Amino acid sequence: MDGSAVKDRVVYPLQRRVINPVVMLAHDLGFPPPGDALLETTGRRTGVPRRTPVCDGLDGETFWLVAQRGHRAGWVRNIQANPRVRVKVRSESGLVWRTGTAHILDDDDPRERWRLIGRGNLARGLCVGTSAAIATDPLTVRIDLDPI
Repeated sequence: MDGSAVKDRVVYPLQRRVINPVVMLAHDLGFPPPGDALLETTGRRTGVPRRTPVCDGLDGETFWLVAQRGHRAGWVRNIQANPRVRVKVRSESGLVWRTGTAHILDDDDPRERWRLIGRGNLARGLCVGTSAAIATDPLTVRIDLDPI
């Protein structure tokens, strides 16, 4: 079994069933892990809000993401159906939800994007480093945030 197959059969189910629920609980309790944020998309079939823990890619009025599984990621498929999203990020006033419009960037270099997101911030660096290590088909997504 190659590395991608191992990740699909072992790592992603572990992430989805164990790690993400713990991170979501921390968010729900108001204590998200440093370097993390929360992405909310609209379910492409159900229309129900779907929340996914992601690395904090806030850069001014833009939020950068790299999907580990590229176009196979459920949240990427949700964005393709409806690009309006929300991200929950840290701000000077605490945790806040920001709305915006997501754009899938097939031509961006996701490895370079991870490097840019993680530079100068240890917590973000750990998040993107872990994300990069388990990625099989990385894909960059840019969210243009609405003015506050």
